[in-house]
Amino acid sequence: MRVEAWLLSAGVLFFVPLGIVYGYVAEWEPVGTVGFFLLGGMFALAGGYMWLTARRVSPRPEDNPTADIEERAGDVGTFAPHSWWPFVMGVGVAIAFLGVAIGWWLTGIGAIIALVAVAGQLTEFSRGLHAH
Repeated sequence: MRVEAWLLSAGVLFFVPLGIVYGYVAEWEPVGTVGFFLLGGMFALAGGYMWLTARRVSPRPEDNPTADIEERAGDVGTFAPHSWWPFVMGVGVAIAFLGVAIGWWLTGIGAIIALVAVAGQLTEFSRGLHAH
């Protein structure tokens, strides 16, 4: 997790000075300047979370530069063998964005379909064939 923490923390060191330079060059134009500072803040939040998590969990084989491939072997997680919910979610989001061009009423229908798909995906392992 240390590599991820360094990578995300480097975003702060890039975007905050870039925001200062952009603000100076663009005469403190509010939208771009604030956008760069918020982007630096986003990287600070993600990098800080990774630093805190890296301190709490034990080092992974990926964190050891002399580790062998065999050290990472084993169970990675639980994955659904097949699921229609991502497809339904994609259709709902596509209908919602299509509603911006056709009519706002269609956006509501697409949002409802997408929310049902999110609920279905979240509860997929709570019922049915793959229930835990």
